[in-house]
This record gives sequence, C-alpha cells and structure tokens, in this order.
Amino acid sequence: MANLLKLHEAIAVVLLDKPDRTASIEEISQEIADRGLYFQKSGDIAPPGQIRLRTHPNTSAGKTYKHLFEFKEPDQVKLRNL
Repeated sequence: MANLLKLHEAIAVVLLDKPDRTASIEEISQEIADRGLYFQKSGDIAPPGQIRLRTHPNTSAGKTYKHLFEFKEPDQVKLRNL
C-alpha cells in the first residue's frame, strides 16, 4: 500500500492533535502506526529512531525540517507555529 503522506507530514498531523503540539518520539511513532498514516517500504511502522532523525536539528533530515519541528531533549518534538 502506498503512503498518502510523507513521514514529516505524518508527524505534523499527529502533533496537531496534541496539547501544546508536543509529544515524545515514541508517542508519535505509535500514533502514526495506529492511524495508518505512514509505513516504511518494507511495510513496517516508522520506528522512534526514524522520527528522531526527521526532527532532530543535528541530522541532515532534521535540518531540512527545522522550520517545522523543534526538538527538545531527550525525546520531545514540538510542531512550530507556521
């Protein structure tokens, strides 16, 4: 099954429903899976590590999406106001 959303879009969808638009990477991963928002090519869910890579500003993917996400150590992600 093809994904309708890219991973960073799925992360944003989940965070829109959270208080203060903030959640842990584990919560985000689980909710993406529960809602069927995104699956890896292998069919597996996106693990928390993949969420971290897309949202942490010290990774190349995280730098790409730093306008969308604020990463708070140790594992909290906040959707920025756009």
